[in-house]
Amino acid sequence: MAGKTFLQSFLLLLLFFVLGIPCFSLPLSTNGRWIVDATTGQRVKLACANWPSHVETMLAEGLDKQPLQFIIEQLTTKNHFNCVRFTWATHMFTRYANLTVMESLDSLNLTNAKAGIAKNNPYVLNQTLVQAFETVIDQFGAQGVMAVLDNQVSRPTWCCGFEDGNGFFGDPDFDASEWLRGLTLVAERFKGKSQVVAISTRNELRGPLANEDDWYKYILQGGETIHQANPDVLIFASGLAYASDLTFLKKKHLPTNFDNKLVYEAHWYAFSWGEGKSWGMEKVNDACYSKTQYFINQTGFVVHDENPFPMFLGEFGLDQRGFSLGDEHFYACLLAYVADEDLDWGLWAWQGSYYYRENKTGTEETYGVMNYNWNRVKNQDFQKRMDLIKTTLRDPTSRSPTTYIMFHPQSGSCIQTENKDGIYASSCRSPSHWVHEGDGTPLWLNGTKLCLKAVGDELEPILSTDCTSKQSTWRSLTKSKLHLAAIDEKGRYMCLQKESRYTTKILTTNCTLTHENPECERDPQKDPVTQWFKLVRTNVL
Repeated sequence: MAGKTFLQSFLLLLLFFVLGIPCFSLPLSTNGRWIVDATTGQRVKLACANWPSHVETMLAEGLDKQPLQFIIEQLTTKNHFNCVRFTWATHMFTRYANLTVMESLDSLNLTNAKAGIAKNNPYVLNQTLVQAFETVIDQFGAQGVMAVLDNQVSRPTWCCGFEDGNGFFGDPDFDASEWLRGLTLVAERFKGKSQVVAISTRNELRGPLANEDDWYKYILQGGETIHQANPDVLIFASGLAYASDLTFLKKKHLPTNFDNKLVYEAHWYAFSWGEGKSWGMEKVNDACYSKTQYFINQTGFVVHDENPFPMFLGEFGLDQRGFSLGDEHFYACLLAYVADEDLDWGLWAWQGSYYYRENKTGTEETYGVMNYNWNRVKNQDFQKRMDLIKTTLRDPTSRSPTTYIMFHPQSGSCIQTENKDGIYASSCRSPSHWVHEGDGTPLWLNGTKLCLKAVGDELEPILSTDCTSKQSTWRSLTKSKLHLAAIDEKGRYMCLQKESRYTTKILTTNCTLTHENPECERDPQKDPVTQWFKLVRTNVL
């Protein structure tokens, strides 16, 4: 008997390594602003990719391009996402539950998609849409991927027009009672599947009927419906105006947190709030500061409220075929904020293509991680820059003191030390840790008596025991607080700067700022973002 017990334990341990099952236990819960393991209280960070199954076909995109197992391996093993925000349409469960995948594809005359699925995932064709949805979720579980089931729309279609009939309770395609029935069906069907860690109430509420009173009424009903049917899952609730407004919570919270299961959700794109052009070069520090503050004031405040809740940044993303200057600035600013707050998040999007979108077949997703054929990542540089935010940086159970990681969001690299002599930019998977007590104090290398010292313009900073001079005291400049600067022997502000995108060398150079800071001259030929460094808090060593 003892030998059998040992063998069972060994096989279970082997499964953990082979299948990539997370080292924490499920289900999840909340502790203040953190999502945690309900048993141990350990932080569990969601680093998700959005993967749609809500458009007209009601089938997870990409099954015509590659085998399902391969697609999920790319997601988790190759690109280190631990979660999928998997979207679904209410009507798929309430009206089309018995429709097969083949019938769905035939109804849209998608012959090429059907042929691709027959080649790559033939077993799916004769499954019902709900069975196919569950097949993908089962493969998530097999490969250790958590799933957030997101109620994207009621009528299966591309989302989200302001007056598309799918936006708010009472719209032509948004019957509240049918929506509640759909939530019940989903919560009950996936009860017991521990990889399903959360169910959202509804994606991007919007439209002319949107109002706060109905938000409270129906979000409470939706949350209660999910919680009663499946008390193990987290409940995600987004606000109004395309998940960009939770300000009404400052006046009144929901009357329950569903037994520590409630998580608020927000979305943030470069074009959010209709001001994408403000990410240009001239006012980039102003833009980063003002947009970050707007996000915090509208939604992000929930993590610092007197009664804090977790915030899930459920959607952000960029056209990954090549960034405009404005997109570069937005992405760097967002990464700095998300890293420092250590938010849970979901990138839009995973898919490289669609079977059918907005009356067109075989369209490309320009925001997608995968390329059109789903066989490789579209933009490896974009993924590299996400390494730090995929890492758990803060844990409420940690007993380690808070230190800082020096993060360069434009390149996605972090500062490391070299033989305790100088510093260089490298991967964020094993960064150096620093101690800083605020503006005008040294940047100490954690666990040593060494601090960072600026030597001069276009020169590499050094690690030194001279920690009392102005050259060794650092402050954050500009509204963005993303320029780390010390004063050189000539009284000039020297900012940290990564020499170029293609080298690891770190220099101190004359601060490249806008006119907002008169003590630093602005060089119109240089982009201030090259000098952005964020001191990111962490208590995880």
